[in-house]
Amino acid sequence: MALRDAVRSGRLAPGTRLPGTRSLAADLGLARGTVVQVFDQLVAEGWLVGVAGSGTVVNDVATATARPRAKRSPSASGGSCIDLRPGRPDVSAFPRAAWAGAVRRVLAGSSAPLDYVDTAGLPVLRAAVADHIARTRGVQAAPESVVVTAGFTQALALLGRAVHALGVRDAVTEDPGFARHRQVLQAARLHVRPLPVGPGGADPSALPDRPALAVLTPAHQHPYGMPLAPEHRAGVVAWARRCGGFVVEDDYDGEFRYDRQPVGAMQPLDPDRVVFAGSVSKTLAPAMRIGWLVVPQALRAALREEMVAVAAAVPAVDQLTLADLLGRGDYDRHVRRVRLAYRRRREELGNRLAAIGGPVPAGVAAGLHALLPVGSAAQERDLVAAGERSGVRLHGLHTSRYWHRPAPERPGALVIGYATPAAHAWRPALDALIELLR
Repeated sequence: MALRDAVRSGRLAPGTRLPGTRSLAADLGLARGTVVQVFDQLVAEGWLVGVAGSGTVVNDVATATARPRAKRSPSASGGSCIDLRPGRPDVSAFPRAAWAGAVRRVLAGSSAPLDYVDTAGLPVLRAAVADHIARTRGVQAAPESVVVTAGFTQALALLGRAVHALGVRDAVTEDPGFARHRQVLQAARLHVRPLPVGPGGADPSALPDRPALAVLTPAHQHPYGMPLAPEHRAGVVAWARRCGGFVVEDDYDGEFRYDRQPVGAMQPLDPDRVVFAGSVSKTLAPAMRIGWLVVPQALRAALREEMVAVAAAVPAVDQLTLADLLGRGDYDRHVRRVRLAYRRRREELGNRLAAIGGPVPAGVAAGLHALLPVGSAAQERDLVAAGERSGVRLHGLHTSRYWHRPAPERPGALVIGYATPAAHAWRPALDALIELLR
């Protein structure tokens, strides 16, 4: 884009006031909506900024991003310049124009959905989600089995409370795995046990011989990055049937596979024992706080009671807006667009690492993060500390508590969130990472 290039090169200096969208559209012979969309995108990427009373001007930060970031240091306030922590998409890619258009259509319609809504979600969104995940992930889902939640973390908290109400006292989570999930389950008064992860993913032979809630990431284990092997999938389902347990299939980034079609969901192996969980946190933005569960019949009443008890309802306008995006195909188009961008980033990361003889990213070509093995826990800590000093925020298996019980002999690794930087900041961030690893 010529405007972005002009800002990047310095031809448009910081503070330069740009023409109004109406006059610029007339000069270029474009629809004003097109120009507004471009301005919104450049504001989101950090090149431009809206100033009250002055219109839109070139941002001071924009030209600074063109300089190599490896030379920068953290700000005086203690913040870091480059964020490579995992678990986040590029929020500057959020489809603002499509979302705003959907909001306008929603608000132009009936006012009935602005009343109190069912805590399980609006029927129109539950139907749209059921259709979407059946089509894209192979899930067996009827609208009545779908529950809308405020993201996966809330969903897991509610499930923990629900199974506790049914008499379950144990939960198992992958080791290594996301520490926050352990905390949420412990808050639901469940005793959390580690489930070792090997070359085929989580090991079903380590599951307890009694009912439990097993939380897994079958499509793309977090953080190691491998899919759950077919025999392990079968073993997990057999355990749930035998012991009366439930499996939570956290499909946190299942739509992002780059070398082949995404691995299908595990839920169809036994919809009575597997809870399928998804959200828009990785596809749109974490701040949207919209997720969903496909809930087995045996859990629905207990889950609904917990949702009512804590008033766990997602705002109706947000639900209707997402249903509109799903129904019109805008959501699918956005996923295809960012999937291509993230695939290119992962390829660039792998190529740059290979050029310096660095570690090969573990796992399959998928998701929004890559795990880079390092020599030891001590080396991992040294790299994370060095990154912090040079303005690069990183996660490690030990420093971010992925291990249930950290020990010096356990492998060390960096967990690189290559999707996190904005589009204009990705290559400077990659340069900084490579410089750190040299």
